[in-house]
Amino acid sequence: MVVSLLRRTGFRGWEFHALSLGSVGLCIGLWIRAKTVDQDERGNAERRALFVGLWAPTLWEIGDSLGDVERGKRRLGRRP
Repeated sequence: MVVSLLRRTGFRGWEFHALSLGSVGLCIGLWIRAKTVDQDERGNAERRALFVGLWAPTLWEIGDSLGDVERGKRRLGRRP
C-alpha cells in the first residue's frame, strides 16, 4: 500500500537508496559533532545520531520495494 502510493507520486527506488546513504552521512556527522559538545549534552547528541542512523535500513528497504515494483512493471510491459 505504501509502496504503491509512493510509486504513484513519482518516487523511484534509487531516490530512497540515495536518502539511505545520506542518512548514514548525517548520522556520522551528528556523531562527530556529539564528540565536540560538553559532557552534559553529549548523551542527547549521541542518541540523536543513533536515531538518524536507524533511518538507513528502513529507507533502503523502501527503495528495494520500489525497485521490485519497477522491475515487475518492466517485465509485464515487454510481454505481448
